[in-house]
Amino acid sequence: IYRNIVGMKRTYEQLIQHHFADHTQMALLTGPRQVGKTTTSRSIQSKNNTYYFNWDDIEDRERILQGGQTIAAYIDIDRLRDTLPLLIFDEIHKYSQWKSFIKGFYDRYQTQCRILVTGSARLDVFKKGGDSLMGRYFYYRLHPLSVNELLGRAPSDTDIQKPLKIADTKFLNLLNWGGFPEPYLKQEQRFYNRWTRLRKQQLLREDIRELSNIQELGQLELLATLLQHQAGELTSYSTLAKKTRVSVDTIRRWIVTLESLYYCFSIRPWTKNITRSLLKEPKYYLWDWSQCTDKGARNENFIASHLLKAVHYWTDQGLGEYELYFLRDKDKREVDFLVSKNQKPWFMVEVKSSIKEKLSPTLAVFQKQLLLKHVFQVAMDGDYVDQDIFTLDKPTVVPAKTFLSQLV
Repeated sequence: IYRNIVGMKRTYEQLIQHHFADHTQMALLTGPRQVGKTTTSRSIQSKNNTYYFNWDDIEDRERILQGGQTIAAYIDIDRLRDTLPLLIFDEIHKYSQWKSFIKGFYDRYQTQCRILVTGSARLDVFKKGGDSLMGRYFYYRLHPLSVNELLGRAPSDTDIQKPLKIADTKFLNLLNWGGFPEPYLKQEQRFYNRWTRLRKQQLLREDIRELSNIQELGQLELLATLLQHQAGELTSYSTLAKKTRVSVDTIRRWIVTLESLYYCFSIRPWTKNITRSLLKEPKYYLWDWSQCTDKGARNENFIASHLLKAVHYWTDQGLGEYELYFLRDKDKREVDFLVSKNQKPWFMVEVKSSIKEKLSPTLAVFQKQLLLKHVFQVAMDGDYVDQDIFTLDKPTVVPAKTFLSQLV
């Protein structure tokens, strides 16, 4: 399985390669545990010109603590080479002074090397004293596998792709086993059970202990389980607080921590230009949609994850500012997802399990209010149709296989 993971060429490998070909800034690559950050980063350049430093390795940690000059001497940075060496600092966010170290090293040696920083926590969250790295890096968020990535496409300079057919077996395996490379490639239940249990333990025990002051780990695990079983539902912080026997403020802080460690992500309601819009709490979804036991919730989480990956990727590529929302008004009319582009509504998505379900009348209501050109009711069981759905200008039932192939 390790050979398969290494042999799987991720879209992000090419993205980071393009970064270092075009920019002198550092690349900050973050994403969930086991999503492929280390494999992706170590495959970017040849091994004899790439230096990997992992904060969790005792020897590497000692070198980092000794300072930038020690690292520079270790890699013989003053030696003339055909290409600049690539330095990878993995999980360095666990070092309380990581930003000062990286800033100092970059400012001194930026013309002599390229720097990639990776981490399983959001590096934009753990900021102390402002963003001292401003202007020195570009940020990339590594997501689980998606339909488009399984199609093997190279990075594109446009947001929407032409449709391309994915095999039914690949689509179903991605939906059922999730987008993390190891369980997706293995597709074996006992391995999946062990892998899932270990990943959750590492995240909720080891990472929480290292990166936060939370002591009530048992109650935090209960909160994670509750979020798992209500993925995509409207959030009631007071209900979660009662079930975990902590305060509402504590629940809010704990969820922020779970988000920062890529356990879950939030989608907030769009309120502009909506008559009788409802200012409600966000919905939460899991980074690993395979953990949703309810079929409908898994389908919705599956689409949510693809849309989040798309808006992050497009934004990180510099194509514009993209955001993901949901819609709901005081008349309880609701649409699952709205994608905005440069602060303007762009397209809307309602998720259904069956292609036979009638088109939701709510889509036309919100389309009129928001002046949306593209409105889709995405059917999970629909057969692939070879048509560019982003040429359509009225609400249409479309197959998930077609829709997702046009994202990233």
